[in-house]
Amino acid sequence: MTTDTHTISPSGSASDSTFGSTLDPAGGIAAAEAARTRLDLAKAAPEVYRAIIRFDSAARAGLDPALVELIQIRASHLNHCAYCLHMHTNDARKAGESEDRLHLVAVWREARHFFTPKEQAALALTEAVTLIADGGVPDPVYAEAAAHFEERELARVLSLILTINTWNRVALATAKVAGTDERTG
Repeated sequence: MTTDTHTISPSGSASDSTFGSTLDPAGGIAAAEAARTRLDLAKAAPEVYRAIIRFDSAARAGLDPALVELIQIRASHLNHCAYCLHMHTNDARKAGESEDRLHLVAVWREARHFFTPKEQAALALTEAVTLIADGGVPDPVYAEAAAHFEERELARVLSLILTINTWNRVALATAKVAGTDERTG
């Protein structure tokens, strides 16, 4: 049996009895960011950080922006990276991505009709590369991606998968707070 720890106060505001605070995403984000104690990679190793940015920029050059966001969202799901997931779903929305596709990217196999065969091939490759320790990149997954992307484009897709996995690991290792976006501030 589970109990709901969210309650509504007499004033009508929601609170979480587990933490005894009103649900306030902005206040919670600010509090989480203020409590963050891990290093800021951009400040501690700016040359490394800039190199990752250059790698990311080179990887995405010439790729369809919608495909870029789908790849980044799926890898962020798999890596449990709330910081990157929040950032890339917002980027996808700003680029005109539909809410339906954003909600279904985590279960794209069950909702294939929302995604083109090319996107499906990229998502399968994203999963295989992201979860590479679980069995490598199976030949059929690679072959399907190679059938949908010409060699240069496939190299960029693979590079993008590598960069988002790097960004996910940076965000997770340094405890980046979902809802913040250092690109804007």
